[in-house]
Amino acid sequence: MNSLTRLTPIALSLASTALTIAAEERPNIIYIMCDDMGYGDLACYGQRYIATPNIDRMAREGMRFTQAYAGSPVSAPSRACFMTGQHTGHTHVRGNKEYWTGRNLYGDNPDYAIVGQEPYDVRHRILPEIFKENGYTTGMFGKWAGGYEGSPSTPDARGIDEFYGYICQFQAHLYYPNFLNAYSRVNGDTRVRREVLTGNIAHPMYGNGYERRTEYSADIIHRRALEWLDRQTPGQPFLGIFTYTLPHAELAQPDDSLLQHYRQVFTTEKTYAGSEGSRYNPTDCGHAQFAAMISRLDQQVGEILDKLRERGLAENTLVIFTSDNGPHEEGGADPDFFNRDGLLQGKKRSTYEGGIRIPFIAWWPGKVAAATVNPHQLAFYDILPTFCEVAGIDGIDDRYVNPELPGDGFDGISFAPTLLGKTGQRAHDFLYWEFHETDMMGLRMGDWKLVVKNGECRLYDLATDVHEDHNVAHLHPEIVEQMKAIIHREHVESDIFKVTLPK
Repeated sequence: MNSLTRLTPIALSLASTALTIAAEERPNIIYIMCDDMGYGDLACYGQRYIATPNIDRMAREGMRFTQAYAGSPVSAPSRACFMTGQHTGHTHVRGNKEYWTGRNLYGDNPDYAIVGQEPYDVRHRILPEIFKENGYTTGMFGKWAGGYEGSPSTPDARGIDEFYGYICQFQAHLYYPNFLNAYSRVNGDTRVRREVLTGNIAHPMYGNGYERRTEYSADIIHRRALEWLDRQTPGQPFLGIFTYTLPHAELAQPDDSLLQHYRQVFTTEKTYAGSEGSRYNPTDCGHAQFAAMISRLDQQVGEILDKLRERGLAENTLVIFTSDNGPHEEGGADPDFFNRDGLLQGKKRSTYEGGIRIPFIAWWPGKVAAATVNPHQLAFYDILPTFCEVAGIDGIDDRYVNPELPGDGFDGISFAPTLLGKTGQRAHDFLYWEFHETDMMGLRMGDWKLVVKNGECRLYDLATDVHEDHNVAHLHPEIVEQMKAIIHREHVESDIFKVTLPK
């Protein structure tokens, strides 16, 4: 099947709402994607135990989506869908395939010499490459997870002007790591390098003594992002990709007033013994740690928006806030405690709603209508065409589909008309997920949701059963067959990430 044939049902149609934007008026874009925050972890989405005043204000001043979906129920493939504009039946990276080889010493702490995940296919153009080619300054701060160190797919090779954070998402399990990765084109770096955190390596990576490490990655990465924002100038558009690691495990952070506040809030606590192999240190206050991590992230989001206002950039900057997948149970986290309304079934690694439906807020003063709650169905692979339309980058199917890569193309539909209050918003015929690790697939078609586990199909009507309790496949065999046919058509076999197709 060639790329043009595959793209026909969901090809981008920019002409109806295309923005004609002079070069000096092109908007800036900041994409803030946190790590493992569930749909119900913010107060504006119903959370009762954690204070998130800045993100709540962002929702009041912008558009809060109620049916937005991650690309996958885990980190690396979800990020791949955002970067590539493809769903997990087409994109190359569909799971957390790791590369950990060799050993180096940081103080007395052994660490891997090469780390990272399966690289993005270099034959397919990704979001920062497209924006860089179209005159944008690009910066990324946080987690990369799109290739291992030394691979052909690291930030320096994929359109990023400045990077600071973790190349490897496994390294990001430590909030007080031995090193972070850095790259700056303007400073003359030729490739991503390691920046050793000397305040950390004098102390153990795990257990007794870990608490004496002083360099907290979430704060350092955020500070670098703010410094980068300070260097941006009006008239030169920028794309900032802030893939912050909070509130992902491990449950560790500075023992400051924020954490002390939540220690007083929770009278009973969840303890966690730790897992050295997974780089999750022990904790005696799992609930306080998790709540403080989300409030800490909320403070950082507030500082980003304040910085835009301070620099006079707010009215020309679209900001998106979201999470890479549903809530996790790793490292002592307790999503059942914090999401007691039980709105959604499933967690991280599941294609039930709880694993893939995520918070999603758009903020752009004067452009995105304030205090709007929107039910538009979107997924991460819609973000690439949306950002391109907002930035006036048109014709991406003609310019960026690689004719030498079989089946290459983009699966997303721009939701810029929804953001900007314009008519002509196109809806998806379906949304698609697959995840090899739990052998699950998912397909949403209107209000119908098909969940496939080990090849067995379950059908739910989300209009009446958002918790996905009642399998109605036997009542609607024709719907099941229609959705199964879509899955068989959309799935391109992967040699690395295998799933069982519907029987």
